[in-house]
Amino acid sequence: MVKEAKDSSVSTTHRCLIVGNYCHDVLIKDDAVIAESLGGAASFISAVLDGLSVSSDYISKVGPDFVYSVNHRPITSSSSKTTVFHAYFSTESTRQDRILKRVTACDPVTPSDLPNSKFDFGLAVGVGGEILPETLERMIEMCKVVFVDIQALIRVFDPVDGTVNLVHLNQTGFWPLLNRIGYLKASEDEAPFVDVEEARKWCCVVVTKGKDGCTVYSKDEELSIAPFPAYQVDPTGAGDSFLGGLVAGLVDGLAVPDAALLGNFFGSLTVGQIGLPKFDSRMVQKVKDEVLKRSLQHFGSHEKHEDEPKRLKPLDHEEFLAALGAAKVVPSYPIKECKWDLHSSPEALEQPACNGHRRLPLNPVCEEPIKSVDSKP
Repeated sequence: MVKEAKDSSVSTTHRCLIVGNYCHDVLIKDDAVIAESLGGAASFISAVLDGLSVSSDYISKVGPDFVYSVNHRPITSSSSKTTVFHAYFSTESTRQDRILKRVTACDPVTPSDLPNSKFDFGLAVGVGGEILPETLERMIEMCKVVFVDIQALIRVFDPVDGTVNLVHLNQTGFWPLLNRIGYLKASEDEAPFVDVEEARKWCCVVVTKGKDGCTVYSKDEELSIAPFPAYQVDPTGAGDSFLGGLVAGLVDGLAVPDAALLGNFFGSLTVGQIGLPKFDSRMVQKVKDEVLKRSLQHFGSHEKHEDEPKRLKPLDHEEFLAALGAAKVVPSYPIKECKWDLHSSPEALEQPACNGHRRLPLNPVCEEPIKSVDSKP
């Protein structure tokens, strides 16, 4: 699995295939819409990969009601609307739990929607049930290494109100494909629905743990990867940005622990902003320089021993941690008021998007993690 990632890293070009629908995200607090944003894992991943100049193709579906401008044009379905998620939370709640509901669902991505081409890396990153088992199987055939976000496989949706819940992976049609994927990413809340000890026999499992960083599980090893300090405003998309950083690191030839560290870095930046993040261009350039320096330092160091060294923490891993920490800056953007009452303005989604890609609330949404209802069995 890691050996394949290593082999592809020596080619002159690296192409990634990202599969997952864009959507409209609506944050609702005490029955008032306080933020609307471009959503979907693909949007957060593209923010990272585009910033790091990673060549990627995107297969996403939206409806004719899609209101955002994106760098990678989606497929417009004539038979369904754009996927919409509502995230509900209340100031009166004793916990900062988020109730997540899928209000509408766009068409799924089918194997025929995928390009007739070969890719070095494939990412199955659905959020609303748009990844089908046959679609993932086709991706496995097309891509040297496939990364899967577990939420694409185990989310289920209440047929009445769309509330998101989870089922165990072995209860889905994706289970037989587990031994054919390269990497499986899950949040700490999603991990119990995977059986990490079983999954790590077949692929590299990465479990994100918020402020505690992440843990990488291979067949024989378990590595804890350090976090980066972050002031959390909105946790939405942090795991997606993490995955983007992880993949970008592997594309550039980093060892898995270093790539996971890059994932933690971009995840920490995402939680500090509302909705889709903007990354400071100077900071991104510093990161690109550090990644290039890192890859050149270790070029050829993995040739002697199959894939084992790619799994181990390099001796100077802490130096890379310090270099990324030094590059990190927190950009300051003006916050524009964009608030509607849920009941009096049901057409809020049809209004023009602020700043061309998202609407921003007057105040930060929440300073603490918002746990989804899908974290419960």
